[in-house]
Amino acid sequence: MTQLVRVHNVTVSSDGYASGDGQSLERPFGHADPTALFAWAGATASWPNRTEPGGSRGLDDYLVRDFHRNVGAEIMGRNKFGPQRGPWVDHDWQGWWGQEPPFHTPVFVMTHHERPSFTLSDTTFHFVGGPPRTVLDRALEAADGKDVRLGGGADTIRQFLDADLIDTLHVAVAPVAFGRGSRLWGSPDELLDRYHRDVVPSSSGVVHHLFWRR
Repeated sequence: MTQLVRVHNVTVSSDGYASGDGQSLERPFGHADPTALFAWAGATASWPNRTEPGGSRGLDDYLVRDFHRNVGAEIMGRNKFGPQRGPWVDHDWQGWWGQEPPFHTPVFVMTHHERPSFTLSDTTFHFVGGPPRTVLDRALEAADGKDVRLGGGADTIRQFLDADLIDTLHVAVAPVAFGRGSRLWGSPDELLDRYHRDVVPSSSGVVHHLFWRR
């Protein structure tokens, strides 16, 4: 079975930003309010951090449940992993997610400053340099026949788009504008030269854009 490189459940503002300016330990999304981006997912019955029964069903819930389907590895950029820039001053920072990261697969963090791998629960983080194709080859091998999920952020996804390495994308567009930050696109129409697209509005207010290769 063919392994796919997938972008799934990435959410951007109506003007195409996946996060804002000024990322810090206290504000992982910079000036942008992450609640405005991810309220659609958090309201679903299948949201993994749900502590009470209930939640919405339908398309939003299906897409949240589909997050882990047939995924054997994840690739993310360093800015998704943490707020630090430049050489690692220490190795105490182990991500935003605590002792139980939500990935449950090997994760390859793209960085110009490598550091030793470490494992939390059933997730092992590897810090790797090199161009997207090199990083993807490592992730495909680690995925052991399953798909590779490209988790973001926007700059990392753009690198893989520019290298023509993504097979399918699911991007949710939230009804909020950020004005500045890390931008995935100026318009989703930019991808139509290479991808088919379905556009599906949701009752939650987001619009789901589903792309697959021509």
